[in-house]
Amino acid sequence: MSGTVTMYSTTWCGYCNRLKSQLGREGIGYTEINIEEDPSAASYVESVNNGNQTVPTVVVVSASGEQSVMTNPSLRQVQAALV
Repeated sequence: MSGTVTMYSTTWCGYCNRLKSQLGREGIGYTEINIEEDPSAASYVESVNNGNQTVPTVVVVSASGEQSVMTNPSLRQVQAALV
């Protein structure tokens, strides 16, 4: 699979840790951005989640260049968005 995955997360987020583990197990690389350390990232997450800092917020750009923004997606949803 080609494409990119960016995960907006926090260190204490259990859902983030689970998804990171699943992505790693499947060999899917990702870039992680901690919204507690990056105010502009926190603002972005709020902008796509009705003003809430909901994590994980995941941005997937598929091999064809289509962008998907998902809040707390499953591994399957991330895999499908990468195609």
